[in-house]
Amino acid sequence: MTNFIPIFPLGIVVYPQEQLNLHVFEPRYKQLVQECVKDQKPFGIPTVLNKKIVEYGTLVQVLRIEKEYENGEMDIVTQGLSVFRILEIIKTIPDKLYDGAIVNYPENNNKTHARLRQQVLHAIRELHHILQVSKTFSKADEELSAYDLAHHAGLSLEEEYELLHLFLEMQRLEYLKRHLLKVIPLMAEMEKLKERVKLNGHFRNLSAEGL
Repeated sequence: MTNFIPIFPLGIVVYPQEQLNLHVFEPRYKQLVQECVKDQKPFGIPTVLNKKIVEYGTLVQVLRIEKEYENGEMDIVTQGLSVFRILEIIKTIPDKLYDGAIVNYPENNNKTHARLRQQVLHAIRELHHILQVSKTFSKADEELSAYDLAHHAGLSLEEEYELLHLFLEMQRLEYLKRHLLKVIPLMAEMEKLKERVKLNGHFRNLSAEGL
């Protein structure tokens, strides 16, 4: 399916089913949100990398306007729907301050693999333990997808974007697994280094008995 959507480019990656809170303050995006709420239609958040709108983004719907300010600014709660691919950006739209895009929606296979998902989840919890970060998920383990886990795996923006345009759940989980297997030993070594630095200059009870 191909269609036209209004777009709100941002320097983030949004995933399907993700809940995203936004503060809307620019006149063009205030107009966009007001129209989407009024007409009950979604809008697109394409990712911006290196100051350029890139090819893929996520369609989102406005769940609610959390707060409206006297100057027209808004706090809104949105939820990701599906990944889109930009075919053409439309810069000039009559009577609109915002841009739009002609997009299509690549087929997305969400069939999961329980063991692989559990491996990824275990690795994420190990990473959080090393970093002394406390995180909980709003879903049961067996309901979590790669999209639910991606923001918790320590990916860079570029890596989050790479995962966005993988269209098999198995591929996404494998991507996260490879990343975590690479980063966890590095983080563990950094923690050991921190401990060694902390000890430097302190009185230590050491012994070389038996030599």
